[in-house]
Amino acid sequence: MLLGDQLRQYRTRCGISREDAGEKIRASASKISRMELGRVGFKARDIEDLLKLYGVTDRKLLKEFKELALESNKPGWWKEYGDALHKWFIRYVGFEEAADQIRIYESQFVPGLLQIEECAREVISGGVDTDEVTEQRIQARLKRQEHLERGKKMWIILDEAAVRRPIGGRERGKEIMRGQLSHLIDICRDRNNITLQIVPFSVGAHAAEAGSFTLLRYSDFELSDILYLEHLTDGDIVDKRATVEAYTKAMTKLSVSAATPDETLAMLEEMLRDLDEE
Repeated sequence: MLLGDQLRQYRTRCGISREDAGEKIRASASKISRMELGRVGFKARDIEDLLKLYGVTDRKLLKEFKELALESNKPGWWKEYGDALHKWFIRYVGFEEAADQIRIYESQFVPGLLQIEECAREVISGGVDTDEVTEQRIQARLKRQEHLERGKKMWIILDEAAVRRPIGGRERGKEIMRGQLSHLIDICRDRNNITLQIVPFSVGAHAAEAGSFTLLRYSDFELSDILYLEHLTDGDIVDKRATVEAYTKAMTKLSVSAATPDETLAMLEEMLRDLDEE
């Protein structure tokens, strides 16, 4: 997607049509369109021919584009989990990997990126014994955390209900909740790349009553933000500007309504103390 967008920018700056670009690489205009939208793979030879057509002659830049084309064709880490992951979610993970900032509002659960393994197991398995597919989904979630916790910027706002909701039965649920709260506290204290806020119950009705959502940002590229909405049986990736802007405004309003990061840390510490005293 990122490589395709760069190619589109070079083409439009030169005033070259998709038809003429397609003819250069022995392809159709629709093939150029699919390439620019990131919906097909790239051949290094095609990239080189298109860039020359667009007037790009710098050898270093040509090399960087060819290397990017080769990288874009490599299967992502999620491919190793085969059919265990839904196709719509696999598509989202690709967008997530490329983003340099992730903004999440979650109303029901601690988001998967921040779940400890015990919590992830309960949420994904529904409290029953895991089969092979379920186990793969759990491992994929943990693997996803590894890639996203290495400096990627995240701004996560949770409804208080998402933090207080017990998972895994009464006694086991306490242990899971204790571990999950401790993990969130560590994130608040030690992760400079992650901003965490909680919307307290006392706020009442707020800007995200419609439900959870994720916004992905690509600051290093001239790409618009992308909105991700997950449903019971599928997920939607939305790039319609008006819709993305509406959710961006909702995220901003939520950040004002929510407790500050320092206040959020104090809330989590108090929740953990209350749990230990029960």
